[in-house]
Amino acid sequence: MGLPVSLEFFPPKTPEGVDKLRAVRQQLYGLKPEFCSVTYGAGGSTQEGTFNTVRDILAESVPAASHFSCIGATKASVREQLATLKTMGVKRLVALRGDLPSGYGAGGEFHYASDLVSFIRGETGDDFHIEVAAYPEVHPQAKSPESDLQAYATKVRAGAHSAITQYFYNSDAYFRFVDDAVKLGADVPVVPGIMPITSSTQLMRFSDASGAEIPRWIRLRLQAFGDDTASIKAFGLDVVTDLCDQLRNGGVPALHFYTMNQSVATLEIAKRLQLS
Repeated sequence: MGLPVSLEFFPPKTPEGVDKLRAVRQQLYGLKPEFCSVTYGAGGSTQEGTFNTVRDILAESVPAASHFSCIGATKASVREQLATLKTMGVKRLVALRGDLPSGYGAGGEFHYASDLVSFIRGETGDDFHIEVAAYPEVHPQAKSPESDLQAYATKVRAGAHSAITQYFYNSDAYFRFVDDAVKLGADVPVVPGIMPITSSTQLMRFSDASGAEIPRWIRLRLQAFGDDTASIKAFGLDVVTDLCDQLRNGGVPALHFYTMNQSVATLEIAKRLQLS
C-alpha cells in the first residue's frame, strides 16, 4: 500500500560531503519522493549551502523545497531571497521562525513564523506551496500546549498549505494534535516527520535539543544495547517501521523522512512498508 514520501537533507559543509550526499540522493530517488527539502542553519548561516543543495536537487529533476527562516531577516532580504528561489524554479518552501544564532539579539522585522507566512503569501500569492512546522509533543519554547496549538493555527490562518511535524515515536501524540488543530479550524494536511533510529547517542542529543520525547521503553532498550550498533539499528528499524505502519493505518497524508544525509535506514523502512 503506497504512501507519498518526502525526504529532508542538510547542506554538506565539505566537498566530500557534497559528493556523498549526491550518491545518497541517487539511492533515495528510487522512492520517487514528492519533494526533497533542505535545512537552513541558525540565522540563515547555511543559506549559500542550502541554495546550492536545492539547485543540485532541481538539476536532478526532483522537486526541491528550501527551508526558509526569518529570525534576523528584513522584508527586503526576504523579498530578495524569494526572487532568487523563484528564479531557481523552487515551488515549495518550509517557512520557519528559525533559531537565533548564539549571542544574537532578536533583531529583524519578523518575530514569528506566521509573520513570514503571511508576508510570503502577500508578496507571492500562490507561487509557493508553504509548509510550516508542527509539534505534536509541544514546541520546547511554548508556554503551554494550548498556546502552542494557537501558534500553529495562526500559521495556518496566515496562509500555510500544509505542515510537517517534529519527529516523535508515539503515534497518539500525532493523532491528538491533528484532532485538536482541526477543532481550531486548522485543517491543512499534517505530514508526520519520521526520524530513523541509527545511533542512540545522536538520538538522545537531538531529542534533548528539540524537545522530542523518546518513550521510556525505547530509551531503556537503547541504553541496554550499549555500544552494540547492529542491535541498535535492528531495534530502530523495527520501532520506526511499526510507527509508520500505525500512522499509515490512521490515514496520514504522507511520510517525511529526516534522512540525516544517509540512505540505508530510510530505504529499509520504505522496503518493509512496501512504499518503493
